[in-house]
Amino acid sequence: MTLKQEDRNALVSVRLQRAKETMAEVHGVIQFGYWRNAANRLYYACYYAACALLIKNSITAHTHAGVLNQFGLHFVAKEIISMEQGKLLKQLYNLRQTGDYDDWILIKKEDVMPLLKPAQQFITAIENLINENI
Repeated sequence: MTLKQEDRNALVSVRLQRAKETMAEVHGVIQFGYWRNAANRLYYACYYAACALLIKNSITAHTHAGVLNQFGLHFVAKEIISMEQGKLLKQLYNLRQTGDYDDWILIKKEDVMPLLKPAQQFITAIENLINENI
């Protein structure tokens, strides 16, 4: 499905807003020590931002793996996004997968807290690229 530019811009705004709201959720669940949920929300905050950038550039992906692949191909490989930020998105994806589907592994504070600042920087970097029409 091809979106009109007006609809694409609206969807990009919605996804960026969702990224910011989801990042705010992270801080809420951290207060209660829900580390698995915090890992989940961190990933989704960055995922929504990555989706916004893909949408802005008319790049489609229908799965989480597709988003990671297209994001890496179009933005990390071309050095528009740093390699570290590309790795962060994959790291958050893997942590979320572990927390959501592996009953025998616990997500702990030490797993989540070091990722807070990089995740916020990731969202800010994406928003800056979108505002610069990249």
